[in-house]
Amino acid sequence: MLIGSPMDASGFATLSGHFSDRTVITYDPRGTARSERTDPAPESTPEQHADDIRRVIEAVGGPVDLFASSGGAVNSLALVAAHPDLVRTLVAHEPPAVRMTPDHKDAEAAVLGIRSLYERSGLGPAMVKFIQIVSLQGPVPPGFAEEIGPDPSAFGLPTEDDGTRNDALLGQNLVTCCLYEPDFDALRAAPTRIVIGVGAESAGELAHRSGLGVAERLGLSPTVFPSNHAGFLGGEYGQHGDPVPFATTLRQVLAT
Repeated sequence: MLIGSPMDASGFATLSGHFSDRTVITYDPRGTARSERTDPAPESTPEQHADDIRRVIEAVGGPVDLFASSGGAVNSLALVAAHPDLVRTLVAHEPPAVRMTPDHKDAEAAVLGIRSLYERSGLGPAMVKFIQIVSLQGPVPPGFAEEIGPDPSAFGLPTEDDGTRNDALLGQNLVTCCLYEPDFDALRAAPTRIVIGVGAESAGELAHRSGLGVAERLGLSPTVFPSNHAGFLGGEYGQHGDPVPFATTLRQVLAT
C-alpha cells in the first residue's frame, strides 16, 4: 500500500509501476481528489486518517506492507500505534513531525504562523512561506513566520485572496500533521517492523530532521533513500526525483 497526505493516489503512479509483481493499493486521503469531505470539520487529524486507512486495509483483507510519504508517514505512525496487526512492515519516509526536532519550539511556532498567515491572507502568501520552510537547511530561525516572504507570483501562486480556506494542506492538515506526537510506547510494542526513511539529498531539511528525530525515539537507525523528500516522483506534479533507484531501495527494504 502506498499513501501520502495531502498527496492523493495520483502521486504514486510512477512508484506503483515499479511493483507490477505485487498488488498495489492507493487511496485519496479525506478532503483530497475523489475523497470529498461531507462533514463540517475544518481539519483532519492523523487519528482520523489512520482510521480511514484502517477501513481501506480491512476492505482489501489486509494486513499490508505500507510505504508512507510525508504526511502519510505521520498518519501511518498513528495507524500502527492503534492497529499494529494491520501492517506487516511500515516504511515511513520523512514524517514531518516537527516536535521531534531539536529546534521544535521555533519549528512549531513557524507552522502555527504559516497557518495564521493562511487564515489572514489566503493561499499565495502562506504557500510561499511553506515552500520556504520545507526547503530551509538547518534549524528554523526564531520569528520565521513573521518575515515577509517573496511575491507569490514568482512561484506561480495567486496574489489575490479568493476567500476560500479549505486547502487540503494549509487548511486541513498542516497543523494537525506537523504537531502530531507519535505514541512511541505503542509503536515500540507493536509487532510491525518499522523503518524510518530519509532522503539522501534532503539532509538538513525539516522533514528529514523530523524523520531522524522519530527514528531516534524509536531506537532505530534511519534508512537512506535516493534523492529527496519526493524522490519517488517521476513527473507527477511537475516534480522529478530519482524513482528507479528509489523503488529499488524500497524493494530491498521490504525484502529484508
